Amino acid sequence: MAKYKIKVLKDKCISAAACVAIAPNVYKLDENNLVYVADENGDTPENILLGAQSCPTNAIEIYDAETNEKIWPKE
Repeated sequence: MAKYKIKVLKDKCISAAACVAIAPNVYKLDENNLVYVADENGDTPENILLGAQSCPTNAIEIYDAETNEKIWPKE
């Protein structure tokens, strides 16, 4: 089971692809060069979180899979 639930806010994505560089098995770019989640279990929890944190527009939100608590971005 995944440690995190990942939510992508496509309206915030600017195709920087920093997330893809950090966790390429998790984050991919679609035909419009917007990020999507290919596999929530595709990398370590640390790299999944680092990928989200690398986004310059905070277009990736990370939630705890068990508690649904928002992990990133911090409000």
